[in-house]
Amino acid sequence: MQKILTAGALGAALLAGTASADVRDIRIGVDVPYEPMEYRTPEGELTGFDIELGNALCAEIGIDCEWVVQGWDGIIPGLMARKYDAIMSSMTINDERREQVLFSDPYFTPPSAWFAPADAEVGTPSEESLEGLTIGVQRGTLQDNYVTDMYGDVADVNRYATADDMVLDMDSGRLDIVFLDYPVGKSTMLDSEAGNYKVVGKMITEPKEYFGDGFGIAFRQRDEALAETFNEALAELKANGTYDEIHAKYFGE
Repeated sequence: MQKILTAGALGAALLAGTASADVRDIRIGVDVPYEPMEYRTPEGELTGFDIELGNALCAEIGIDCEWVVQGWDGIIPGLMARKYDAIMSSMTINDERREQVLFSDPYFTPPSAWFAPADAEVGTPSEESLEGLTIGVQRGTLQDNYVTDMYGDVADVNRYATADDMVLDMDSGRLDIVFLDYPVGKSTMLDSEAGNYKVVGKMITEPKEYFGDGFGIAFRQRDEALAETFNEALAELKANGTYDEIHAKYFGE
C-alpha cells in the first residue's frame, strides 16, 4: 500500500528510529518533481522509478511504505529529525554524505550531462567555452558542487530549488546551459514538447569525489539492520527480474 504525506503534516506523528531487524511500516522521504525518478501524474499520483522501486522493495520486505514529500535542502535534516526513516530520492552515494547517513547498496548509477538550447554555439564544456556564460544547477547537489568548483571562477552559477524552475529560466533565455542528472535532463528538456534542447559534450561520471558511487537509499547511521533488510530485498528484485522490469519502464531495455 502506498501512502503520501507532506513533511509539514507529520507533527507529533514522527516515527521512532528503527534499530532492529524487526522491520515495520516505514516512511520514506522524497523530493518531487524530478521526472522520471519521482514525479506526480496529471491525476496527482506519486510515481517514477524511485517510487515504483521503493514500493516493490517494501512489498518484498512485507511492509507498507509512506512517501513523505520534502524539499531537497532539508531532506537529510528531515531524516535526522525523524520525519521519516529513509530517503529514496536519487541521492548520490559519496564520502561527504557518508559522514551523515548510512547508505544501502547502489540501486542506480546515472551519468550527469550538460544541456543547452539546440541552436546554442557552445563547445565541449571547459573553462574556455563556459567563460562568461550563466550556468544553471540544482542547489546543494553534486552537480552544484562540481560546477562551482570547476567553473565558478569563470562563469555565473545560478542555483535553483527544482529542475522545473531551471527549465523555466532556460526557456526564457536567462540561462545559457544547465548541468543535471541525465535522466532528469532528458525528461524535462530533451523530451519536452515546449523546448528544443541538446546535450553538449560527453556524459560525465568522474571524478568520484563529485559523482560518487551511484544512487543509494539513505538511513540514519544506527539503522544498520534496516539498511541490510533493504539490501537483501534489492538483491532479490534484481534476481527475480522485477528490477529489470521497472528499469525498462522508465529507461528502456
